[in-house]
Amino acid sequence: MVKARVTETVGALGDYLKEQRTQSRLSLRQLADQAGVSNPYLSQIERGLRKPSAEVLQQIAKALRISAEQLYIRAGILSPDDGVGGSVELAVLGDPGLTERQKQSLLDVYASFLALNEVDAVAAAPADAEESVTDAETAQ
Repeated sequence: MVKARVTETVGALGDYLKEQRTQSRLSLRQLADQAGVSNPYLSQIERGLRKPSAEVLQQIAKALRISAEQLYIRAGILSPDDGVGGSVELAVLGDPGLTERQKQSLLDVYASFLALNEVDAVAAAPADAEESVTDAETAQ
């Protein structure tokens, strides 16, 4: 299920990039040159076969003159629902002192913590509901 969601996200990103490139009246080769990536690699991104790194997305965004954050959201790196979380992710992505690999590792760890907390919250919810019922029965 997770792999399907990633594939879906990467495909949607590719469609969006192709649309933005077309609107900018750039050929695939022109955008690849401006973004500093190879033509075949950019083609694979547009076709949804590759998931680009945050750094590559930033280069593509700069070449297309669009928001890098919008590409991060479309790539699944950032969640549009994240209030505070988005700022953590943006801070990691924007830190020039980290390598691309370090950034991705930090984002992966951060995402795993959020997912673990979500699982814990769901698991705790039924127990909280049972305690409320027991407390209500005891009060009567």
